[in-house]
Amino acid sequence: MRWLESRLLAPVVAALFLAPAGVQAQQPLFTSRIDLVHVGVTVLDRDGNLVTDLTRDDFEVLEDGRPQDVRYFSVGLSSDVDDIPLHLGLLLDMSGSMQRNDRFQKTAAIRFLNTLTYAADMTLVDFDTEVRVGRYGQQDFGRLIERIRSRRPEGYTALYDALGVYLDGAFEQDGRKVLVLYTDGEDTRSRLSIRDVRDLLRASDVTVYAIGFQGELRSRGRQRQRMRLGQLTEITGGTAYFPYSVNGLEEIYAEIVEELDGRYSLGYISTNTRQDGSWRELDVHLRSDRTDLRDAELRVREGYYAIWDEDEAASDPR
Repeated sequence: MRWLESRLLAPVVAALFLAPAGVQAQQPLFTSRIDLVHVGVTVLDRDGNLVTDLTRDDFEVLEDGRPQDVRYFSVGLSSDVDDIPLHLGLLLDMSGSMQRNDRFQKTAAIRFLNTLTYAADMTLVDFDTEVRVGRYGQQDFGRLIERIRSRRPEGYTALYDALGVYLDGAFEQDGRKVLVLYTDGEDTRSRLSIRDVRDLLRASDVTVYAIGFQGELRSRGRQRQRMRLGQLTEITGGTAYFPYSVNGLEEIYAEIVEELDGRYSLGYISTNTRQDGSWRELDVHLRSDRTDLRDAELRVREGYYAIWDEDEAASDPR
């Protein structure tokens, strides 16, 4: 297990933005024995219900407007964890404003983690003025629970630094990555900016779900937090929730688990073979003629950065 603090890692994460664009994009969206681009897709019908009975032929995947051949397809993150592991992350706000709801938010988070027994490992990032991170296997679940329960709320809210710390560690993981973050307020301490975090998320392959509890925020702060958390999750193909009270946490966690169980995984080998670190825009459509899917909503990440090869990029006249 390793424990890192934001005051040490923030300069490292920030250095990503001082390097050339290609250096930021060294990590492909998904790496395995072959260079698969992995795309997670959630499909909702017009009433907001999950659609879980689609097949590979119902999807069309475009990269920079060009059709791609889907070679890998599955439904539900637990269906093929032996081939493609799931790495689960949890960002937990432990700033001083959490004291009133401390016990409830911890209990809800623990129950959520306990339902995802198919995750290869779980990364906990708890943050206040500083950021602490630890990675646990399923065999270490008891130690993870002890860690969650032992932390006491105090200090300010370094949300963006916490995201940066988690993403820095997630770059080295292969497989599917899901992050759930919970915070009750706006960032009040980070060295990283919202723009920095957006850039990091675009360069990552993590799907982010955010829970923004706004009970203690003023009206202006609520609107700003909604907008920012919504932007961060939309980049990744995830979504943001805003419960009226902490009593809604367990229901939201259950919705996230249900969505993960109904999430489609599509994989393809890009027809663009250049390893130039360029941004590739993704677009996924449904081919199905079903009338109930005419107004369907698809949640999918905006795109990914190609693999970076310095020699190839230097020789490319474009």
